[in-house]
Amino acid sequence: MSDANSSPALDILVREPGGFTIWNGPPFSHNQPSIKLDKVPCTSAKFSEDGSKLMVIKSESSISIYDCKTFKEIRCFESPNILAAALSPSGTYLQTFQKASSPQEKNITLWKIETGEPVYTLSQKNMTKATWPSIRFSTDEAVASRMATNELQLFDVGDFSKGVVHKIRVPGIASAELSKKPGSHVAVFVPESKGMPGSVQIYACASDSQSEPIARRSFFRCSSVEQHWNHGSTGLLVVAHADVDKTNQSYYGETKLYYLTLDGTHDGLVSLRKEGPVHDVQWSYSGKEFAVVYGFMPAMATIFDKKCNPLLQLGEGPYNTIRWNPKGKFILVAGYGNLPGDMAFWDYVEKKQLGTTKAEWSVTSEWSPDGRYFMTATTAPRLQVDNGIKIFHYNGKSVFKKKFDKLYQVDWKAESPDKFGQGSKSTQAKPINPPVQKKPAAYQPPHAKAKAAKEAELFGGSPSVEMSKNALKNKKKREKQREKKAAEAGSAANGAH
Repeated sequence: MSDANSSPALDILVREPGGFTIWNGPPFSHNQPSIKLDKVPCTSAKFSEDGSKLMVIKSESSISIYDCKTFKEIRCFESPNILAAALSPSGTYLQTFQKASSPQEKNITLWKIETGEPVYTLSQKNMTKATWPSIRFSTDEAVASRMATNELQLFDVGDFSKGVVHKIRVPGIASAELSKKPGSHVAVFVPESKGMPGSVQIYACASDSQSEPIARRSFFRCSSVEQHWNHGSTGLLVVAHADVDKTNQSYYGETKLYYLTLDGTHDGLVSLRKEGPVHDVQWSYSGKEFAVVYGFMPAMATIFDKKCNPLLQLGEGPYNTIRWNPKGKFILVAGYGNLPGDMAFWDYVEKKQLGTTKAEWSVTSEWSPDGRYFMTATTAPRLQVDNGIKIFHYNGKSVFKKKFDKLYQVDWKAESPDKFGQGSKSTQAKPINPPVQKKPAAYQPPHAKAKAAKEAELFGGSPSVEMSKNALKNKKKREKQREKKAAEAGSAANGAH
């Protein structure tokens, strides 16, 4: 484990209409960031998943690759009519999608960045979210796959000249998600068709593995899914979306959360304590816990273990976003988009809330790689006004704010969390807006809360849940009436004497 002195510096990419700039990240001297790389003209910029490379699209015919240690350009690819481009997770390969001039033209090229040479080409008519990037890699780049009609094709990552070396036949396949690290398995989704239910199936990627799925879950009335592998590739969370809500409670359809494990210990619904949509879900860095924001507003936020047992309830509020910091110590629940921007910061290790604040109109939000800072941004074209950046400490205290006439993109440069020390202790900084409750109660289902409140009313003492404003008002009214009666009884007794 690295100590704080040898930890990598934090870098921030900021893209405006004129191009992108690299800032030195916090802590800032004199509360202002310094410039690490002056503005570079571009139409798009994206870090590789591990933060080692930066892809800069300068025009529809020119893409530059920068080494993120020095922020020097190390390779330039010139190719006409580029419509899209993507880096592999470790920055080994660049993939480009070009406008095809004929149906036979191979318009997708996989380039090796080190040599600048193409290693594989193929033809693809159009590009959708499910089919781009066409060739996908696991986080450790151990596996590369491509989704084709009724099958998933796998490549030899060490030698793409071999072409497709293994095929997994999956009739009706609509999307696929490779496991993160290790890249050992793949989850595929098949929508329902001709009265047959839709399904998510998990297969081993090894070429000598059997063609039968290791795990499978079927769904009726499911139009699309989001698939989330944990770190360690042992479990998969599936958010299943249905276009129509059969209970007619939501115009936006309904969602359910399922959990599948490779060892078969769990295969079914995650039991959520409130009806309504699944707004967000995220695994911890360890892969041993996951957090979910769910239910009709005010939404609930709960942390579960790998056996789907609730570990910690993060309260209710106008939330639709959850962000677990890379070290697994701090967690944020927030409400962005059409919600007012409430943010609650928690220390998961200490099981306590550190503070609350707001970041209205946020479009993007993410923890810094060292897990000490949280950054939100209001960006165009989603929002054309009030563009800007806000950076907060892990306890919600504001660190930095800056407004822009027009801001397109803000990103932390990724780094492995293992390169940083254990991070801040939550006692080192004074919390902002500290919560009223001193210690969060263990999770209680609604009927237990109601029972506790009733017992408190019958036998005295304070219930474990907050009283509503009306209940508080009625309680005060009853107390005043009792005091008035006692005073009247006292004065009547004095008069009799």
